[in-house]
Amino acid sequence: MIGYKMNCNLCPRECNIDRSKAKGFCGAGYKLRVARAALHYWEEPCISGSKGSGTVFFSGCNMRCVYCQNYGISSECFGKDISEYDLEVIFNKLIESGAHNINLVTPDHYADVITRVLRKFDSPVPVVYNTSSYCKTETLKMLDGLVDIYLADIKYYDSSVSAKYSFAHDYYEKAEQAVSEMFRQTGNLVTDDYGIAENGLIIRHLVLPGNVSQVRKIFENVACKLGTDVFVSLMSQYIPEGKACEYDTINRKLSKREYELAKKTLLGLGFENCFFQDMKSADKNFIPDFDLEGVDI
Repeated sequence: MIGYKMNCNLCPRECNIDRSKAKGFCGAGYKLRVARAALHYWEEPCISGSKGSGTVFFSGCNMRCVYCQNYGISSECFGKDISEYDLEVIFNKLIESGAHNINLVTPDHYADVITRVLRKFDSPVPVVYNTSSYCKTETLKMLDGLVDIYLADIKYYDSSVSAKYSFAHDYYEKAEQAVSEMFRQTGNLVTDDYGIAENGLIIRHLVLPGNVSQVRKIFENVACKLGTDVFVSLMSQYIPEGKACEYDTINRKLSKREYELAKKTLLGLGFENCFFQDMKSADKNFIPDFDLEGVDI
């Protein structure tokens, strides 16, 4: 049975509400809600590989970024309610289809339920926790030993920027603590003989137009805390979606000059294990259709 015996304080929002009766900032109720479950080929090469990553896109989000490319599911909560058993069935179907891994996308507001499922589900492939990193370390500790790979965003450093675009003035403080806990659990990225990720941490940063300064601030601190051997994915795929049109600075795609400056900054700080994107990745064709594929089981 899925439910909350206590009011929900899983994430730093600490809404402290009974999700069986009301919805918190994340927009989620007490049941798992999923918008898509299918093979995905556009993650980092070590995640998607040749067969695809078995992505499960959860509805709702505790960040609800104004520019989110998945706005329909993150802020509008499109999806279908499923049971814990249904989620196990979905996992098995993705594995049967050849997925290199099970990739849990935006799972943080269901972390307790996911923990219960993963304790019962003995996955033959790595489990990826694909997160905004706006997490509580106490919540992440529930997942210790259950998650193999953390695919962790660090979106912002400046509180003025995180408050403006994600309503989270304390974002970097919480994300820094969360990513340190993820690294403690899994260590640095390890791949198999075919270059497919088996275990470890990848830190992602989506470069926003007009906000390249965040790159130096974030990764100077990452270098101090975790070292420059950590794997970093610097993404150029930004497209103004959601409510980005209401914000002049981000109501455009990232320029080639901005992305090249971000790359130069990252490499200048000594990071060598880096994934970079082609500017062509900023295309709506790379955004999945959220049509309940793989959810109608």
